[in-house]
Formats: sequence, structure tokens, C-alpha cells
Amino acid sequence: MTQATTHPPSGSTATTATYDTLIGRVVEANLLGSTASILSWDQETMMPPGGVDHRSRQLGLLARLNHQMETDPMIGEELGLCEADTAFMNSGSIEASNVREIRRTYDRATKLPQRLVSELAEVSGKSQHEWAAARKESDFARFRPWLERLVKLNREKAACLGVPTGGEPWDALADLYEPGCTAAGVTEVFTPLRERLRKLIAELLAGSRKPSNRFNETELAVDVQSAFVRTIVESIGFDFQRGRLDTSTHPFCGGSHCDDVRMTTRYTPTCLNDALGSSMHEAGHGIYEQGLTRSAIGTPAGEAVSLGIHESQSRLWENQVGRSRQFWNWCAPKMAGFFGKSVEGFTPEDLYAAANVVEPGFIRVDADEATYNMHVMIRFELERLLISGALDPKDLPGEWNRRYLEYLGVKVPDDRRGCLQDVHWSMGAFGYFPTYTLGTLYSAQFFEAAKRAIPGLEAGFARGEFRPLREWLNKEIHAHGRRYSPSELCVRVTGAPLSSACYLNYLEGKLRPLYGA
Repeated sequence: MTQATTHPPSGSTATTATYDTLIGRVVEANLLGSTASILSWDQETMMPPGGVDHRSRQLGLLARLNHQMETDPMIGEELGLCEADTAFMNSGSIEASNVREIRRTYDRATKLPQRLVSELAEVSGKSQHEWAAARKESDFARFRPWLERLVKLNREKAACLGVPTGGEPWDALADLYEPGCTAAGVTEVFTPLRERLRKLIAELLAGSRKPSNRFNETELAVDVQSAFVRTIVESIGFDFQRGRLDTSTHPFCGGSHCDDVRMTTRYTPTCLNDALGSSMHEAGHGIYEQGLTRSAIGTPAGEAVSLGIHESQSRLWENQVGRSRQFWNWCAPKMAGFFGKSVEGFTPEDLYAAANVVEPGFIRVDADEATYNMHVMIRFELERLLISGALDPKDLPGEWNRRYLEYLGVKVPDDRRGCLQDVHWSMGAFGYFPTYTLGTLYSAQFFEAAKRAIPGLEAGFARGEFRPLREWLNKEIHAHGRRYSPSELCVRVTGAPLSSACYLNYLEGKLRPLYGA
């Protein structure tokens, strides 16, 4: 694993001393922030419901204290001193990139008042609890007051951060998750992609054959599913000595650092692929986190560069690996040892086909590869309207349902399977959703680069050989932390800027033969 050097390779002794002091402050602030991450994980997995009010106050206090540490004027002074050393800043070192990224974080944090930071954390803590209850009851009215409050707070947050020239408030929020992301840029990518996907979906549904969905309707004991999924996740490379897999209403990956990664998944008795797909997805996030440089914990060099790149790792393991024919050739025999007679009669080809059934539906996390990004596009459009004020939160269910009918041809039956299905807005995470599609595009481009670099990569999956891919990803992506921007990293790894070409070629090349389209 790449190790961060202790001192800058270029620059004066004074710069070295200033840099070390600066890093000390940043690492301490990160320690406090990572503590809040563990409390948030506990709230979603193990905390009794009665603890929500006090936990929300805890998270609000930690957010305020963390913000105080992140905006310490001494950080600003030390940044200025390091930046004044031209030789140091132009050295191309990990340390110089740390200073650049600390500046980005510091400038952003100093624009936000402590009151707003604390209030957002506290309201989000309570809102997630109310969202879970509203989702269970399929009652948008219960969640609506919290959504209204979070939309208002995020509008204020966007105003504090500042709208980029020629942009809109949503852009300021999206930049927190994907540096440089704008609504205009996302629209430019999404519009032609949506039309190509619509065409592909129509071709597949009109194809001369359709893969059987019988396996996805086969009831399998949840406790056995759990044991099986854990085995698969460990086989692809998630280290359970440095992480966990639990259950939650909405699967996620969190934790505090590379040696304490907390993943969750969820199970349904009648569809193993739901649990397997979500678990491999979160394991992709977890493998990225575990691949970050241990010696750089608490610094930008020890953090993921963006959520789009993070999502590329989860989508790659879920789809390019977990939905491949080679994976199922390896996986099918293992299933018999867990599920016995329940899976008799299913060949590897049957299981591969079942993993690639295309069927427009209501739920994003259960969606197939062809329809998945349509779900993301709907959410992007709606949250953009919510933040701009063009859509009143009270009108969200109706507008959500209208778009699902238009884009996917499905009639949403209730709020639980409609606008209440995702946890993100209850967390206050506006601007997040496009990273799923950006990550999907990155994943295909990265996988093509991996195949060029590792002869026989896909054939190895049929033998359970996942280590070559994991080590390549660790070297080429994980170990760099935030040293390179997402766009720089993409070019560095693949030799080209991000485009949808690799993804569409991969998707059409796999699905058309299955459907006779």
C-alpha cells in the first residue's frame, strides 16, 4: 500500500514545521468528526428508538465542535504560510495536495455559520427517525414537515456556500459530494444518456426472449442468506477484521477510518439477489475505504476523492463483477452448500440470467442495470426543483409518481415505494443523487482499463480470483486519496476523460444477447 511521506520533499524547514502543525490540527478535527460517524451508524443499526432525541442533540453538539475545529483561524494562517512557499506547492507531493485540499475544506467550512451546521446535524438526526417511521407506514404527511425544514436549511446552506457564476443553488450543494459538479453539467450528461437508455429498454422488452425471473421469486431463509452473503463479501476482498456487516432500513457504508468500516444491507425472503447485490455494492464502498492509506488517516490523502469515484467502486463490484457470467459460474456451486434443495435445478446460466432481468420497477436499489439510472435522473430533477423553490415539498409525491409513469411506465402504488424509499433527503443530503450515475459511468471505464492491465481478468472470476482486480483498484484509485481530482484520476487511470461510451457498450453488449434484441 502506498504510504504518505512524513515531510514535504521540497520547501524550507519553516514550511515543514508549519505543515506538521497544520496536519496535527486537521487530524484532531477529523477524530471528532469520525466519532460522530460511529454515532450515526449506531443510530441506524442498534440504537433503541427512544434514544433519537438525545442522539440528535449529541450529533448537533459534535457537528458544532467539529466545525469550530475545522474553522480555527490558525488553520487559515498555517495554510497561508505553506501556500507562500512556491517550491513546496509546486512539488507535486502528497503534502502539497494535502494543503490544496485542506484549503478547499477550510474555505467551505468558514462560509457556514456554526448555528446552521449544528441545526442541520440535529434536524437530520431526528428526521431520519421520522423518515423510517413514515416509510414503514407509507405516510408522506408524517415526513413532510421534516422535508420542508431540511429543504429550507439546505437553501440557506447553498446561499452561504455561494452559487457559482452562471450556476444555481443546487450546484453549491452538489460540489460537496462531487467537486465541480453542476446541474448544467449533469443535464448535459443525463439528457443523451436517458434517450439511449429509453431506446435500449424498449428494445429489450420487445426482444425475442426474456430471462426467467423464477430464481428471484424463490424463497430462501434469511439467516442462510445472511451467512451466504457474508461469505461472498469476504471472498471478493472485504476484511472482516477491519469491518462489519449489519442490517438497516437502507443499506449504507460508514465507519470512522480504514480499519473500522461499517456496512449494512437488508434481506427479503423471496429475492436473494436483492441482498447479494446491495451487499456487494456496499462491499465495493468498504473495499475502497479499507484501501485508503492507513498512515494518512485524518488527512485528505487518507480520504476518498469524491462520491462519484466512491460509487464507481460499489457499482463495479455489484455489476461488472456480480452480474457477470463468470461470477455466477463460480458462485452457483457455492449456493448448493448453503441452500440445498431450494436451489436445485438452477444452472449457472439460469442464475446469470436472473441477475440480469430487466424489469422497470419502483425501487432504485432493486433496479436492474438498464433502468437504474432512470431512477437517479428522476431524483436529480426533483431535488433540483425543491432547492430552487420551483417544487413545493407538499407536491413531491405527485410529481414523483408522474415522472415514474413517464420515464419507466410504472404506476407508483404508495409513498413507501415512492418518494419515501430513499434515506438521503432525510439526512439533508441534497446534491448527492447524480453521483450514482456518474459512478456507474466511471465504473465501466475503470473496468475496461483493468481488463487491459490484467490479462484474463474476467476468466479469473470463474475461479474465484478477485484479488488481482482488488489490488489493481487499490493501487490505481484507493491509495491516492484526494491527491488527484476526480477528472484527473479518471484520465490518469483510463487515459481518457469520463464518457458514457464504455458503459453503454458494456450494457448493450451484455443485455441484447440475453433478450434476443
